[in-house]
Amino acid sequence: MRIDLHTHSTCSDGTDTPRELMLAAEGAGLAVVALSDHDTDAGWEEASAAVGETGVALVRAAEVTSSLHGGSHHILSYLHDPARLAPLLEDNRTLRPRRARAMVEALAADFPITWEAVLAQAGDPDTIGRPHMADALIAAGVYPDRTAAFAGAMSKGSRYYVHIEAPTPRMVVEAIVAAGGVAVLAHPFMSGRTAPLTDEEITELRDVGLFGIEADHRDHSPSERVRARALANLLGLAVTGSSDYHGAGKPNRLGEGLTEPEVLERIEAAGHLDVIRP
Repeated sequence: MRIDLHTHSTCSDGTDTPRELMLAAEGAGLAVVALSDHDTDAGWEEASAAVGETGVALVRAAEVTSSLHGGSHHILSYLHDPARLAPLLEDNRTLRPRRARAMVEALAADFPITWEAVLAQAGDPDTIGRPHMADALIAAGVYPDRTAAFAGAMSKGSRYYVHIEAPTPRMVVEAIVAAGGVAVLAHPFMSGRTAPLTDEEITELRDVGLFGIEADHRDHSPSERVRARALANLLGLAVTGSSDYHGAGKPNRLGEGLTEPEVLERIEAAGHLDVIRP
């Protein structure tokens, strides 16, 4: 059973609609996929409606933004009660337009980019992120693709980068657990991360309800995957693997990172919602 528990749609910074994502998951031979857009569950209904059409089961999820010590850290929330997590997600979404405007203003001093051009790429100001700024720069001929843009002006080390002051990882994990969700730390050891969480800080997250660590991810080197698994084993946490698929926006391919069926069973048993099956 091929299970991919981390993907994105046009409801955040992916390029596939939720239905297109489900069709792509079918084409990739997945049995189960999680739709985990950034700080939103807006795509759940459309993706759910495509379960019967595609035969792919759906795990309803969100990737929740947190920050600590100047670094951004993402927590995947699986099968939570959407009404109970809505206040946190709504608060996080208000941070994105403010941060995006500040970044676009800085970029506009050196590149042919405007707020209107970035908004045209995103469609919804609440979902605007660096991928949409990258797309505007691509449309202006500055970069050939997102990979080049993220190696340049969109990198976290760039002078154009503006940090999001989101809730701390502990606050996010506590909120996910209170909403009946299952919290998994997304790609925590990816190279180049600003102010990565220490093992002690991850242990503190375990103590307030963290369920697992995403180990098998494109942005983890082989040694970082080993480290993630070792820490998960030490702390008694589950291990997941995922693609972090964004459609045409990133090179990540559906199914390139997978989660074991036994782990999904534990996630469903712990979550407020059920997996939607054909």
